[in-house]
Amino acid sequence: MSRSARICIGAGGLALLVSVANQLTAPELNPALERSSVLASLLSVGLMLIGALWTRVLPEPAARVALAGQEGFLLRRALPERLSAELNWGSRLLLTATPACVVLCWVNGDVWLRRGLQQDPQQPERFEPGPICDQARQRGKLIHLVDLKHYPGRAEFDALLDGLPSVMVQPLGPDGLLLLGGWSPRCFSSSDQAWLQGWAGRLRDEWLLPESPSLDSIAAVSGSSAPLNPEP
Repeated sequence: MSRSARICIGAGGLALLVSVANQLTAPELNPALERSSVLASLLSVGLMLIGALWTRVLPEPAARVALAGQEGFLLRRALPERLSAELNWGSRLLLTATPACVVLCWVNGDVWLRRGLQQDPQQPERFEPGPICDQARQRGKLIHLVDLKHYPGRAEFDALLDGLPSVMVQPLGPDGLLLLGGWSPRCFSSSDQAWLQGWAGRLRDEWLLPESPSLDSIAAVSGSSAPLNPEP
């Protein structure tokens, strides 16, 4: 509650008490006194309502969920150096500037990046997009699931992290996804969504346009077919 709101509510309440006390202690009641008492009471109540309108109700943020896992950073081999640097920079920014606990970048059936909390960083579970991810790619818009326990299709995110409370699914064109898992329900704000959408647009424009080299061609040039490469 702001200082102005407290002053309005206090002054209105005090004026109402004084008006009632004046009415009760008057030696006699007459129409003029009754009219003035009613008017003073209405003004006092109006002043308190103004103070109430200035009061902002802020919901208590949800507590962090105790998630089981270890910190890990997995980056796919056969990626150009500039793309690897971009994925490293962007994922670190999302994990430090937003309430995210895990980031995953999936393109053309392959995981390019998995960073943050994981069940087993050395042997990560294979991620396969489900109906929610497919809907995000078809619509071309971000899907924000504020509390996964209320969604029947939440099982498709078990491979991302078991017991994940919230997730944002950002499409990278028709063939890619950028997933961000949060520490608690309703933890992502509109600013966090803007960060995710902005970085997704950068990745899409730089690496996933039709004229950009595909992941298969990159792998063929490098001669490596290993899906993931643990990084320190």
